[in-house]
Amino acid sequence: MNPLLSIIAVLPGILIAFLIYRTDKFEKEAPLPLIICFILGMLATIPSMYLEEWGTYLGWEEHGNLFLLFLFSVIVVGFSEEITKYIALLAYPYHRKFFNEPMDGIIYATMIGMGFATLENLLYAGRYGLDTILIRAFTAVPAHGAFAVISGYYVGLSKFRPHRRLLYLFLGIFLPVLLHGIYDFFILQEKFEWMMSFATLTLLFCGYWGWQLIRKHQEISPFREEIEHEYPDEPEV
Repeated sequence: MNPLLSIIAVLPGILIAFLIYRTDKFEKEAPLPLIICFILGMLATIPSMYLEEWGTYLGWEEHGNLFLLFLFSVIVVGFSEEITKYIALLAYPYHRKFFNEPMDGIIYATMIGMGFATLENLLYAGRYGLDTILIRAFTAVPAHGAFAVISGYYVGLSKFRPHRRLLYLFLGIFLPVLLHGIYDFFILQEKFEWMMSFATLTLLFCGYWGWQLIRKHQEISPFREEIEHEYPDEPEV
């Protein structure tokens, strides 16, 4: 593969991972767990591809039936991709000591999601070339980031609110699967061209919602008061 094409394919995931990392204002995570999560996200792409391949044997996406296509988008595509990232999140960072505030759910979920999106982008680059990668830089890769933030928000809550742990763990996989499926449904359907615009609206909604969830976790960070006490705002002149 052309080295320049590889760089272009990798950059969006790295950039989004860095931007989300910067939102962790009060207690930065160590580099090694972040790198491990990114790699786990890349590895999660492999079982996801097999799950999607098996799902195609159902034949739901080959018919003009929008209901079956919706089921395919949610159950096959959305679930196959989100469940592997979700398992990686629970298997590695969730039970570690460095996962010590709700915000960490967003940070580590995003690292996993961007690892997933980056390898997926590299595979698409080798198969479809530059035009597809440039489109995905503003669509599929940010979508993976938004879904990861939503998943990480609820997984983060689940660790520190044990009385609602099962509910939050459920929402941490159900909502990303559903939103991912809705997003892909509008892209995959070919019956009504105007419906494809709803994929953009879904992405914008998820991005906005994800940003609001980041702000909520920033506000409840147990490390916030320590930092603000150590570095108080300077008085206005």
